[in-house]
Amino acid sequence: MSICKISKVVRHMGNRAMILAAGKGTRLRPWTDRKPKALMECGGQTLLEYAIIKLRDAGYDHILINVHHFAEAIFGFVEARDHFGIRIVFSDERDELLDTGGAIKKASWFFGNEPFPVYNVDIRSSIDLRSMVQSHLAKKALVTLAVKDRPTSRNLLMGAGGQLGGWRDNRTGDTVLVGDTAEGLVPLAYSGIQVIDPALSRFFPRERRFPVIPFYLELAGSQPVHLYRHDQDEWTDMGKKESYGINSATEGPD
Repeated sequence: MSICKISKVVRHMGNRAMILAAGKGTRLRPWTDRKPKALMECGGQTLLEYAIIKLRDAGYDHILINVHHFAEAIFGFVEARDHFGIRIVFSDERDELLDTGGAIKKASWFFGNEPFPVYNVDIRSSIDLRSMVQSHLAKKALVTLAVKDRPTSRNLLMGAGGQLGGWRDNRTGDTVLVGDTAEGLVPLAYSGIQVIDPALSRFFPRERRFPVIPFYLELAGSQPVHLYRHDQDEWTDMGKKESYGINSATEGPD
């Protein structure tokens, strides 16, 4: 099945989710010099539309989208489509891009009382979000990160029971361990999809702007930060030109 195919809409109601869509899309320049990465298209469907529909199909009817780069274009896109028939609100980062950790912290007012998915707008995947949430609940995790066994420049390291055990940069060899040893740790690639318990808000650092993976590595020393493997699912990073079949500096995606 094509990763760009528009899925059939199945309505379920009553849950919250977040889409991370504030990035500048630097890997997709020069096209993102004119529009936000979230409105790049594949198969006639924007990345943002794909993410919204995937979450809506999984039962999420109240979605927060963080915005920064060409924010007005995203506002207009959602408004023109009547918010896709669900409730969509925005976290405005036009004054300051907060990185992933800061974006989630800024959105903490939205968390509600139940675990919820956070979905990177440039990811297309057949992952079953409900199964991931069920795994999160079963593990009583504070955070669950989706991971796959695939080539990558940087790995998360999975320890016993699926706990986050570390991180490694395969280009430099730099490694961060949660415990005292790397023995038995399994290297896996982060999929840009996570599930967060609202209790995470108690652990945020004082900084407004911070990356999320170093925060989770520190947190994993004392809290359940779980890795959820989904090796059999389709997965594509739509934040890079190769995913659109772009072979030159002038050719553009559809």
